[in-house]
Amino acid sequence: MFDNDPFSRWMGMELVSVGPGACTLRMAVREEMLNGFGVAHGGITFSLADSAFAFACNSHGLQAVSVHCTIEHVAPVRAGDVLTAAATEEILGNSLSNYAIRVERADGTPVAFFRGMAYRKKREWT
Repeated sequence: MFDNDPFSRWMGMELVSVGPGACTLRMAVREEMLNGFGVAHGGITFSLADSAFAFACNSHGLQAVSVHCTIEHVAPVRAGDVLTAAATEEILGNSLSNYAIRVERADGTPVAFFRGMAYRKKREWT
């Protein structure tokens, strides 16, 4: 799925690992990702976490789409920061599943906490 995701590649995301119900992505924050305050736009961390969420919830071979997502930004992100988003499946139901995604700097400092719920379709990925 990552190979067919031009947005994640355009953002500069690197696939670190993916497995059943889990995904880890890494990305360096660039100058053009900053807002008027000189910190990363909130959409940057949201996008990184959302991609990790998407790859994790689609890792079971059935198409899954997001139903609901939230994010808490807990620390500023600056140009040059290397962020890692690690998605973990908390509940895998027949149709709905829940995920927690932690976004942190290279030193392990958390910068955002993302939660997502996905709806799993009854058909395989094509």
